Parts: sequence; C-alpha cells; structure tokens
Amino acid sequence: MKKVVLAFSGGLDTSYCAIYLAQELGLEVYTAIVDTGGFSADELEDIKRRAYAMGSKKHTHLDETENFYNSCIRFLVFGNVLKNNVYPLSVSAERVTQALAIANYAKTIDADYVAHGSTGAGNDQVRFDMIFQAIIPEVEIITPIRDKKLSREEEIEYLKQHGVEMDFKKAQYSINKGIWGTSVGGKETLTSHLPLPEEAYPTPLSKQEPERVTLHFTKGELTGVNDHTFEHPVQAIQHLQELAAPFAIGRDIHVGDTIIGIKGRVGFEAAAPMVIIKAHHTLEKHVLTKWQLYWKDQLSVWYGNWLHEGQLLDPTMRDIEAFLESTQQNVTGKVHVLLAPYRFQVEGIESVHDLMSNKFGTYGEMNRAWTSDDVKGFAKIFGNQSKMYHSINNEAAWATD
Repeated sequence: MKKVVLAFSGGLDTSYCAIYLAQELGLEVYTAIVDTGGFSADELEDIKRRAYAMGSKKHTHLDETENFYNSCIRFLVFGNVLKNNVYPLSVSAERVTQALAIANYAKTIDADYVAHGSTGAGNDQVRFDMIFQAIIPEVEIITPIRDKKLSREEEIEYLKQHGVEMDFKKAQYSINKGIWGTSVGGKETLTSHLPLPEEAYPTPLSKQEPERVTLHFTKGELTGVNDHTFEHPVQAIQHLQELAAPFAIGRDIHVGDTIIGIKGRVGFEAAAPMVIIKAHHTLEKHVLTKWQLYWKDQLSVWYGNWLHEGQLLDPTMRDIEAFLESTQQNVTGKVHVLLAPYRFQVEGIESVHDLMSNKFGTYGEMNRAWTSDDVKGFAKIFGNQSKMYHSINNEAAWATD
C-alpha cells in the first residue's frame, strides 16, 4: 500500500482529508502535526486521538517551535515586521517551517505522496506546494479540498456521513495556532464589513485590572519578563503571552493581497507578538541612528512581504537577515509596558545605549555640544542648495514677466 504524509491539524479540512485519503484513495495515511508553539499538551493529545479516529496508521508530533523562532521569528522582531502595518505574520511565517518539517518527515518514511488541506483560494496552497516542490520534488502532492473545490458546509456534511462527531459550530471558523499568534477565519472575514464576534476568538477577555510589565531585550531578543530570565526567547514569549492574552490584546483583522492576486481578510489575536514588536521598535528608536532605522524599515518591509509569500528559501533572505542581525548589537535594555483590556501602551525604556542623552543636549531646551554660531553656520550650509534653487528660479520667473 502506498504511503501519504498528511499535514494534520485536527481541524475540519485535515479531518476531511484523512478520511478521504484512507477510504476513497486507499492510501496508508501518516498524519503529522507540526507544533510551532500554539498547542498545550492536552490539545496535542486530543489531536492525536482525532487522527487515529480518522484512519491514520501513524500519527507524529513534530516540535518545531525553537527552530521556528531561530530561523524566522527573531528576524521578524529585528525588523519590527507587521504586514500592511497590522499583521505580525502569525500564520504565514510558520507555514514555511511547517512545510519544511512535513517534507523532511516524508523523506524519513519514504512516502509516495504528501497532502495538505489548503483550499484553492488562499496563500497556504502556494507556500506548501513551493516547499514540497523544492525539497521533495519526486513526491506527488495531493490536495483534496482544493481539487474538489469543497465548501466548509460540504466538508461538514461529508464528516457527518462518516460518523464523525465534533463541534461543527466551532468548525465554522478556521483557527490556526502558533507561538507568533492565532489566525481566525470565518463567514465574517469573507465580507468586507463584518467584524468577528467575541466568541470567535480563542482567548476570551478575563483580566480587567491593568498591569505593568518590564521586557528585557538583549541584542534585540526578548530574554526576560519582569523578574524572570529565560534560557531561550521562546520561553519568554510564552510567558508574556500568558500575561497579556487574558487582556484580549492584539486582536485585529488584516486585509491584504494574496499571492494569487485576490484580496484576503483574516482575523487574528497575537498578544505577545504585538507587545514585543512595539516594545522592541521603541527601544530601537532610542538606540539606533536615523539611517539605521531608515534602512531597516526598507529592508524589513521587503523581507516581510517575501516571507509572507512563502519565499524563506530565497538566498536574498539570508543577506537581509545578516543586515538585520548586525543592527541589533546595541538593542539591549528594558521596556516598560502597560497592559489593559483590549489595549497596551509602551511607557518608556532604559538602556545604556540610549542616544537620547543629556550629555549632548535636551531636546527643545538646552544644548551642550554646540554653540549658537555653530547652528547658524550649519543651517546656512545645510539649506544652501535649496536657497540657490529658489533664488535662481525666482529670478528666472521675474525675467519672463
């Protein structure tokens, strides 16, 4: 019997795929969930039970959380990457890591096929297919949802016919969880005007009293929260998530251009990522120079867009990562943040590298490193070309009158 590796999340789409591949295509199904930091032990056990109930011959848990951070997340932090100034690439960033893990697992069991539950109208189909074609070109790709053009209603009916019992009301929403945030798609996100209801978000509001937290960054990476120091930034992110998520912080709806050219809309919650990015950016504004910040912005936008489109393997990405890492040498210090229901506020920073130093002057009040004559001369030279332009062209305009 031929083998197929199915990227399995336990949701509606991959549950359909598991049954379809086993019962209708007669394949030996090996399900694998790629954990990028979004699941508890209980959730992973529930997904395992569901995989075997759907006909999996063997289910495997692939923990890629630290690898995901090391190869991807830290550069998103270094670049303060928010797609369209809104979305921290919660799912799009992790998909490449997941696809690579599935491809490598398929190699280990000598699979004949690899399958995923993407539809034909989104980004994931391209991300998965590109990685599979690059890493395991000899393995055929099967995509039942895309190939059969199935609606979520049709999938639900199919599962009911096969005796599957699950919370189909909850299954109306497509939820993807990872350490860098959770995406939420449903009937509301298929419109341009409807918001997601409160119950669609996995983490309900449960904290009302504001709290202050102090984030500790070392060379651009989150290494501590309040009095806790962590061995790896993944642990720091998870701890901050536990503190911030109950405030329902980091919820929003992202609207953007998909890889295939259509507009897409998706909800998300990303408490820790949003707090980290904004805190990190504030620290950078204190410790980096004007032109470091400028070029970081240019390259980070490009990096985020290319990663969003699944192109992590492009060697250009390594070049930009080297630049981003170089900029982080002095991004060390504390950032103080206020957490409150549905919002947060970066209140200030402390760093030995702070360029806002009163040794040289206090903005709008007092200078200590130059004289008034220095400024007069600087202003005259700095504006000289503009002065020449207006002088010459004003004379030219008068000459034609």
